[in-house]
Amino acid sequence: MFSCDIAKQIGGAYNLSQCKYDYNSINNIEIAGVNLGKSKSLSIADIATLSTILGGGSLQNIPFSMVLNLDVLNPNEKAAYLNGLDYEIELNNMEFANGKLDVPLRIEPGETSVLPLSIGIDLKNLINRYSKDRVATEMSRFLGISPGETKVSVKLWPKVLIGDVPIKAPTYIPVTFVFGGGK
Repeated sequence: MFSCDIAKQIGGAYNLSQCKYDYNSINNIEIAGVNLGKSKSLSIADIATLSTILGGGSLQNIPFSMVLNLDVLNPNEKAAYLNGLDYEIELNNMEFANGKLDVPLRIEPGETSVLPLSIGIDLKNLINRYSKDRVATEMSRFLGISPGETKVSVKLWPKVLIGDVPIKAPTYIPVTFVFGGGK
C-alpha cells in the first residue's frame, strides 16, 4: 500500500511537470507599508513615496510582499497533483525571493487552476547583496514606475510525501514571463 501511494504521488508530480504554466496576476502588493492593492497600477503619490523608498532612504528594512498567481493547465489524461513545493523567483537574473507552498494542489485533466505564490522579503537584504541602484532599477521596472522589461523566472520544485516526510523533486519546473518593454 505504501509503495502504491508513492507511485501515485510521483505520477501526479510527473503530470504536474507536463502542465502548461502562465502568468495570471499579482495582487496584495505592499512595500514599506504602502499597500498597492490588487494591481500594479500606482497613484502619483504612491510613485513619489516608492521612488523615495527605493532610492535607499535611511530605512533599516524595506519589507515587500505580494502574491504571484500562476495559471496551471493540465493537458494530461490523469490528474496532476502535489503535496507542496519549493520555489525561487528571479527578476532580470537577480535572485529575488524563495519560499514554500505547503498546501496540496490537484488539477484535473483539461482543467486550469491558480497556483498562488506568497512572497515576503526585505529589499534591504537585496540591496546589501547586489546594490541600491540595481535593486531600485529592477523594482522600479517591475512595479511599472520606470520603463523597461522585467524578465520573471520562476523555478518550481514539487514535493511528494514519503511517510510524513516531504521530499523535493531533484529537478525544477521552469516558468518565465516578461513585464514591460511596450509589448
